[in-house]
Amino acid sequence: MPAVAVGVLAVMAVAIAACSSGSGSTTASTIAAPTGLPAFYAVPATLPSLTPGALIKSEQIASAGIQGRVFRVLYVSEDVKGKPVMVTGLVMVPTTPPPTGGYPVVTWGHGTNGMADQCAPSLSPADAVPLANRLLARGWVVTASDYQGEGTPGLLPYLVGVVAARNTIDIVRAAGHLSAAHASKEYVVWGHSEGGQTAMFSLAIGNSYAPGLHLMGVVAGAPPSQFQDIYVFLKSSPYRYYLFMAGAGFNAAYGNSVAPLSEVITDKGISLLPVLTKGCSDYIQKHTQVYSLADLVKADPFTVPAWKKLLVANDPGSLTTATSTPLLMIQGGSDEQIPVVTTQLLMKHVCALGQDVERWVYPGQSHAGVIPVSGNDMLTWINDRFTGVANPDPYQPSGEAGIMVSTCST
Repeated sequence: MPAVAVGVLAVMAVAIAACSSGSGSTTASTIAAPTGLPAFYAVPATLPSLTPGALIKSEQIASAGIQGRVFRVLYVSEDVKGKPVMVTGLVMVPTTPPPTGGYPVVTWGHGTNGMADQCAPSLSPADAVPLANRLLARGWVVTASDYQGEGTPGLLPYLVGVVAARNTIDIVRAAGHLSAAHASKEYVVWGHSEGGQTAMFSLAIGNSYAPGLHLMGVVAGAPPSQFQDIYVFLKSSPYRYYLFMAGAGFNAAYGNSVAPLSEVITDKGISLLPVLTKGCSDYIQKHTQVYSLADLVKADPFTVPAWKKLLVANDPGSLTTATSTPLLMIQGGSDEQIPVVTTQLLMKHVCALGQDVERWVYPGQSHAGVIPVSGNDMLTWINDRFTGVANPDPYQPSGEAGIMVSTCST
């Protein structure tokens, strides 16, 4: 790589780190909260624990719109290299008395909302988790990770599946250390879009990564997979800025030696990297949509060996082992962001591995619109996991007419 390119990348990396952390000041023991965020988002300069799931601190916060108690938490997780990192998130607790053994836990993986501190869902609990009150009404604790880099130092490693999966599992462990949560060790992972990929990687690593917990089921809503097909689809869509985000996210996670940004992003794209720290998805789209993809992306990443390797490793379509945990995939039949055929191919792949999986496609529903329509069906399926209903689940979804239900035998 030319020395000039290396120098530009190094400068941009420093700029991103500074903008992302947003620290007003740093003491020997504390990194100040990012500018505009509450004091809770100040983090220790040195981790007090290196154990994944360790609870660093918590605070109960106002829960307008949430029918339960809400706690903001800072906890330990692991980055893509297995090194401990700090992550923020939410723990929501039902108001009903806890059952013997504690409340079952549903841990939410959020979708694409940006990459910067101010995008952390824990800043706005009422909007953080779809169907939150319906989950709480079932007597389930709800956990929701912000993911590494949103609310904590650094840039979100966007679409690096194992990172978000670890973050999403470790907040369940953190809830177990929060005495007010009364959380059991039984949990279900539910994620949508970016969080659908999170859910798929949680399925892959959950039982080995957190053997002290019991992963009862996984719901993957519109999980991105078949990344090469999605790349082609997104290139001419209003969501092409996702590709720019993914390049920066992989580089943030793996570093420039493994994910060399200058091989896939143009100089103009590199000059726009600070946009990722200044606003969330709408802001990123607004400030990049004036450019064509060719202005920002210099090469199809699948033609660059280093990048192809990373993309394949983070594609749920490359998972190699089935698990004993039941999997449900949900998608809208008119999804404008994730081609429906890609989840069909993903299901075919995991069926070939021997995975217990169901796929529900709701006709006419959009990428996000499928969530409320499928909500009651999904809650029934999750309840079946916590109550021991046999797998495959005999339940037939009824949220609307004409739902396409697929299993590995159909």
